[in-house]
Amino acid sequence: MDITPKRVMELRDKTGAGMMDCKRALQDADGDFDKAIKLLREKGLSQVAKRAGKEAKEGTIFSYIHPGSKIGVMLEINCETDFVARTAAFQTLGKELTMQIAAASPIVVRREELSKEIVEREQEIYRNQAAATGKPANVIDKIVEGKLEKFYHEACLLDQPYIKNDEETVGQFVTDTIAKLGENIIVRRFSRFQLGEDLS
Repeated sequence: MDITPKRVMELRDKTGAGMMDCKRALQDADGDFDKAIKLLREKGLSQVAKRAGKEAKEGTIFSYIHPGSKIGVMLEINCETDFVARTAAFQTLGKELTMQIAAASPIVVRREELSKEIVEREQEIYRNQAAATGKPANVIDKIVEGKLEKFYHEACLLDQPYIKNDEETVGQFVTDTIAKLGENIIVRRFSRFQLGEDLS
């Protein structure tokens, strides 16, 4: 099948991948656009896995003040080189994530950062709620597991549905950016401030 330059450009605009990678993906997919996107994503994910161990000490501290100046966010994202830190894709990632944090109020970046006390408290609440329905123990365990997973998707930034596309998580959005830029990227930490919030 003849792969036109216009088709290659459309795929590049959609995925952000290089021209030659897009052309090759369309050839491998016999011109099937959706299949080509899937092939590029798989290639990107394999590159992400290779980069995961690379040290990321460069990056940027991003800030965002929500209109009305009642919510503010500071966020540190690290990458391997200062060059990548200055790219449009990296800057877009930072901007989008600060707005995500302002809108969705996560507690931590990743679920491993949640304290044991918080997780146990949530489990106890869900177990008591389920027990009150009189369901058997094995069903209660499944209910608690499901509700805890839902809690992770609310409390942990990387597990949250991405506000610009709720069909993917923030973690997937970060992974796509890693695949696009070819460097390890780590969302390190954030602080969210809300005017008048209880500090106790």
